[in-house]
Amino acid sequence: MALKHEPTAPYHSAQDALRVLETVARHTTGITDTELARHTALTPERLTSLLRMLRREGYVEQIADGTYVTGEALTRLGSAHDREAALRERLQRTLVRLRDSVGAAVYISRYVDGEVKVTQYADSPAAPAVNEWVDFRVSAHATAVGKSLLTQLDHNGRRDHLSRHKMARLTSRTITSDKLLLSRLEAQPPTVPVLDLQEYAVGTVCAAVPITAGASVGCLAVSLPVEQAHRLRQAADALNRNATPVLLSLAI
Repeated sequence: MALKHEPTAPYHSAQDALRVLETVARHTTGITDTELARHTALTPERLTSLLRMLRREGYVEQIADGTYVTGEALTRLGSAHDREAALRERLQRTLVRLRDSVGAAVYISRYVDGEVKVTQYADSPAAPAVNEWVDFRVSAHATAVGKSLLTQLDHNGRRDHLSRHKMARLTSRTITSDKLLLSRLEAQPPTVPVLDLQEYAVGTVCAAVPITAGASVGCLAVSLPVEQAHRLRQAADALNRNATPVLLSLAI
């Protein structure tokens, strides 16, 4: 399967954050922000923003003399024996924070072995998750998650997926023409959220943004009741702004 990767702003932020982390890790006794700026060639404003995020996520710590050292979160993710558990825990914490800040259910989805898979999500009574009335694996053509993942594949990868899953009409808004869907996926800019406006389920709207890390394909998504559809673009933009910690966790 070939991928169609076009770097997004969160991807660039994650790459910059990795450079900062690698530099901090090389200086085991601590490094100042001035030295970090020199080593990473980042502007002071950019570095300050990244350090704030890295401290919040527990990847770096600022010790008594004002220098930065690696944090506990990085140590846990770098430990092979419990990396998977640590990664799930870290991603879940990020999802819960996003759910509370956005006021909606939030999801992480991956394209695994040719199938759409929602790997983690955070919901609450006030921010209910989508009712999976049709298996997400067979409804990629109708969901924001599925369409976001398909946009990250090349044309042949998309055709292969659609050839294995019949494009059933789930609501009156569902696209059932593979030609129309493929043209829309091809035209989808990587920096613009993919939307599902009651295409999967009547009464629910969703948006998804890509979180491509290395050779894997993934996305962050949010769902809202249709009565709150006016909040969807704002919620999607918030996901895009907060995608960097998720990408960073996946990349470490």
